[in-house]
Amino acid sequence: MTEALIHTAENSGTTAAQAQPGPSAGQASAVDALSPAEVEAAVHAIADRSRHAARRMSTANRAWKDRGLRAVGAALQENVQAILAANAMDVQRGKDNGTSAALLDRLTLTEARVAGLVSALENLANLPDPVGNVVRGQTLPNGLRLRQVNVPMGVVAAIYEARPNVTVDIAGLALKSGNAVILRGGSAAEATNQVLVRVLREALESVGLPADAVQTVDQFGRAGANVLMKARGRVDVLIPRGGRDLIQTVVTNSAVPVIETGEGNVHIFIDESADENMAVEILLNAKTQRPSVCNTVETLLVHSGSTVLPAVATALRNAGVRLHVDHRIKAALPGVETEAATDADWATEYMDLDLAVAMVDTLDEAVQHIRTWSTGHTEAILTNHLANAERFIAEVDSAAVIVNASTRFTDGGELGLGAEVGISTQKLHARGPMGLTELTTTKWIVQGEGQVRG
Repeated sequence: MTEALIHTAENSGTTAAQAQPGPSAGQASAVDALSPAEVEAAVHAIADRSRHAARRMSTANRAWKDRGLRAVGAALQENVQAILAANAMDVQRGKDNGTSAALLDRLTLTEARVAGLVSALENLANLPDPVGNVVRGQTLPNGLRLRQVNVPMGVVAAIYEARPNVTVDIAGLALKSGNAVILRGGSAAEATNQVLVRVLREALESVGLPADAVQTVDQFGRAGANVLMKARGRVDVLIPRGGRDLIQTVVTNSAVPVIETGEGNVHIFIDESADENMAVEILLNAKTQRPSVCNTVETLLVHSGSTVLPAVATALRNAGVRLHVDHRIKAALPGVETEAATDADWATEYMDLDLAVAMVDTLDEAVQHIRTWSTGHTEAILTNHLANAERFIAEVDSAAVIVNASTRFTDGGELGLGAEVGISTQKLHARGPMGLTELTTTKWIVQGEGQVRG
């Protein structure tokens, strides 16, 4: 993959963030002067150190890993002002560079958001250790005893953009599941990630866990990301998290196995039986609570027999939501400000206070619209008909299908996973919010007493 591709995907430049052995921020020019071969050698050395750290992590017991999680949480609290000061620099630089409001929201950390990260780490510490869990087992007629057990992936790499919370979430999940992680957080959050990775590494060392279980290639910019994607054999799995361009660039160009996280063109269908108050409350939550995240609703489908549309539309407009509507919705809302929708609206993940709205005559039409335009992330139905709910569940093929609740619940923390690496929209290995178990693979253990195959 060329540097131009990753540059387009990230919409960012080379970062000088440093939080591990390697050039400091003041040596950025020296990093830029490195030849491609030198960058490749440096990133491979990082991956090799990660491999060594992963072997140590794979043998750490739950108590040791949980001490590490709590040490990281305490370190985040102790360093919160330094973290927020670095984040303020990133946010200001983003504003100066014309970064969108949605990305600025994802980039921004506050004391409350840092506290949320600490809480997520504590939740992870309270969860069972997935390593060693027996998936299945049996004793064969010949006496062989079989067990299939969860084991760590090994070296997990993550490429993401403008999401400093992901630095902590992925590190925490990797720690609990016995993995080492290599991070490429992008230049938009370079100052924040520099501080976060330093804090994480120091916290791990404080409890005797390897600091190299958390490393970054941010110091090598786009060239480092390109090498990371080609480090097959050194990196076991790569997880991209960000916008469509970033994700597809990584999926298309990576030689390392990829777990694909997807954009969220999320739908809610209101059928003719849905309760008005419930519909208003859920739509406001699903669209306005945090518009920049991937589980926010982007398209609303309303049954032509429903009577809740005026109340829902008025509530959304009062909350500042811009409505992109088809001609039937426009005709049904003569007193509400709207604008005409095009096919581009049905395909768009706005990540902002915009909502596409269409009218359908049947559940079949709603399902067909979702099949045509969905990215396979999350879809919801609001209904008082059990048969409609069951049909929607059976016929909609997305990672999460929700009945009578906000789409904002498609989240690792909300679903009891402690945190998440991302929302997988693929169908291999992991689908939906990826927590601890999704960062493990399995090993077959066969125990015998001298048996040979006949």
